[in-house]
Amino acid sequence: MRRSLLKLAAATAVAFTFGSAASAQEYPFRDITTAVVWGAGGGTDSINRMIMAEMEKHLPVGISVTNQTGGVAGSNGMVYVMNQPDDGYTLAGISESNVTAAVQGGWDKKFDFWHPFIVGGSPDLISVPADSPYNSLEDLVNAAKEAPGTIPAAASGSGSIHHLNLLAIENGADVKFKFVPYKGSAPGQEAAIAGEVALVVTSLAEQAPLIAGGQLKPLAMLTPDAVTFEGKEIPSAFSIYDGLDKYLPLKQAIGFAVHASASDEVKATLTAAFDKAIASDVVAEWAATNNYDVSGKSGDEASAIFSNLESNFAWTLWDLGAAEVDPSTLGIEKP
Repeated sequence: MRRSLLKLAAATAVAFTFGSAASAQEYPFRDITTAVVWGAGGGTDSINRMIMAEMEKHLPVGISVTNQTGGVAGSNGMVYVMNQPDDGYTLAGISESNVTAAVQGGWDKKFDFWHPFIVGGSPDLISVPADSPYNSLEDLVNAAKEAPGTIPAAASGSGSIHHLNLLAIENGADVKFKFVPYKGSAPGQEAAIAGEVALVVTSLAEQAPLIAGGQLKPLAMLTPDAVTFEGKEIPSAFSIYDGLDKYLPLKQAIGFAVHASASDEVKATLTAAFDKAIASDVVAEWAATNNYDVSGKSGDEASAIFSNLESNFAWTLWDLGAAEVDPSTLGIEKP
C-alpha cells in the first residue's frame, strides 16, 4: 500500500512539474487552429488560409484552418470559438457580414467580444448583363428614375454589405431600384447573367471571372477611385454623382479574431506575426492577383471599423424589418 502511495505521489509530482512548465512557456507553445465561420473556398476561407500560411513563418508553431459553418450570419462558428478558452489557440476566421449575427438572433453579444485583425477586402461595383442596354451608370439611373422601383437589382441578402452599397447608390443618386435578395453573391450574379435581374452589386473579386469571360458588363466602382481591369477602366461612381461620400465607401473587412479577453501577450504575439505577414511580397502578390485591397489593421483600428459596420448593418436590418433583435437592446448605437 505504501509503495502504491509513493508511486502515486511521484506521478502527481511529475504531472505537476510538466503542467507548471507548460503554463510557464511563452505563447504559443502548441499549434493554433483558425475556425473559419464561412464555407471552404469562399473569400473568407481563402484569405485566412493565405494569411495563416504567412503568419506561420513568424511563429514557432503551425496554424491549421478548419471550417465551422452554419447558423445565422456565421453564428455557429463564432459560438464555437467563443466557447473555447481565450488562450489564443483557437481563432475565428471572420468577415464584415458577421456583425449582423446578434440582431438576427444568432448570438447575444456585440462584436466587441472580438479583438479583430483585418487582412482586407475587395471593392464593390455595379454591373449588368453583357447584353444589357445600359452602357453607363447614368443610363441605368436615368432608366430607374423614369420607372421608380421597377428595375430588379441583386445584392445578396438584406443587410449584406452589397445591399448596403445598393442603398447608398439609391440615396446618393436619388433613385429607387427593386431589390431582389439572394442567398449569396454567386446566386445573385447568376441571376444577372440569366436575365432575372437587370443589375448586380457584389465585389470585384467575385465578379472578375464573369467580367473577364464576357458575361457581366461593369458600370461603376462604388469606391472613390476608378479601377483598371482587363485593360479597361471602370469609372468611380463618386466621379458621376456628387454627395456619394455621405454614404460610401462601405468596404469588406475580412480577416480573423481572437477573444478580446485574451492576454496582452497573445495579442502582441499575433499582431507581430500578422504585421510581418501583411508586409510580405506573398500577400501583396496574392491581393493583386485576386483583386483584393490590403488593410493590415488590427486592434483598436480594426475594432473601430467593425463597430461602424455593426452600427450600419444592424440598424439597416432593423429599419427594413429584417432583424429579430432591436439593436438598442444590445447597446448598438445608431449610425
